[in-house]
Amino acid sequence: MKAMINQRYGEPSSVLRLADVPRPVPGRDEVLIEVHAAAADPGVWILVTARPPAMRLMGFGLRRPKHPVRGRDLAGVVVGLGPGVTRFAVGDEVYGTCDRGSFAEYAVAPSKWLARKPDRLSFAEAAAVPVSGQTALEAIRAAGSPDGRRIMITGAGGGIGAFAVQLAVAAGGSVTAVCGPGKAELVRSLGADRVIDYTREEIDRDGPVHDVILDTAGCRPFPLLRRALTPTGTVLLAGGGHDAPGFLGGFTRQMRAPLVSLAGRQRFRPVAGRERAANLEELSGLIRSGTLTPVIDRTFPLAAAADALAYLSEGHPTGKIVITVRE
Repeated sequence: MKAMINQRYGEPSSVLRLADVPRPVPGRDEVLIEVHAAAADPGVWILVTARPPAMRLMGFGLRRPKHPVRGRDLAGVVVGLGPGVTRFAVGDEVYGTCDRGSFAEYAVAPSKWLARKPDRLSFAEAAAVPVSGQTALEAIRAAGSPDGRRIMITGAGGGIGAFAVQLAVAAGGSVTAVCGPGKAELVRSLGADRVIDYTREEIDRDGPVHDVILDTAGCRPFPLLRRALTPTGTVLLAGGGHDAPGFLGGFTRQMRAPLVSLAGRQRFRPVAGRERAANLEELSGLIRSGTLTPVIDRTFPLAAAADALAYLSEGHPTGKIVITVRE
């Protein structure tokens, strides 16, 4: 099969290439999927570049990638079942995540990380959901009961942010969206009550009025976040900046959170998506009802996956970047 691989770490344009590799074989409780679409996100960029360097010690490969095929999000059609799989049948349209690469014509994924694709979504739209959608879902859960509370979302027009705005609004929250001027109209259409253009105003514009701040941008200092938060509010850290400097890079913010929380009544908490079918099923229900809609910035063909990651790292995409494997 054709797949985008990197056998050494470096800039996507230098190390990613389209190659012929063996088609994977599903093991126990795994599903073989004919991939129609995948998605790019900062996590994929980290695995290609090994930045921050700490990721080499996290089981992904010390000197070179442990698994050379890139990509996690996927949407496609089941074409094979490993032993023990009972939730799916050959021919089912599914979406979810995998851990051995989705930038390929075929991928193997644990059945517990998959759900049936909502009929109202194309494969490209479905591929945009799993990683960012599940992260946003966990963040809104961590916010407690959003009903009637003021919630600020930084990076509101990005991959996680666009989902988080919709989920917070659906839960009854009053949302302040922080984004660039080119995304203001989008976040308003997603339900945001207020918009702060970060190129003109800072997030503490209105003072300490937000009960929850979901920080997906990962670039604002903690004292500034405190100034926009109520005295007993919570900051949820869902993004650390995929190219932050240092050995730990953006992970430093998540690691500092418990210590920062010791000073005063405001709380800082890291948030990460949990890949599981139950989360996808919950998102599917919201998608089917029209409450949640994926936002796609642009699509790239499989052979241009390096360009997709370069585009991701150069700016601030609106929503998700999708890799189309089959039209």
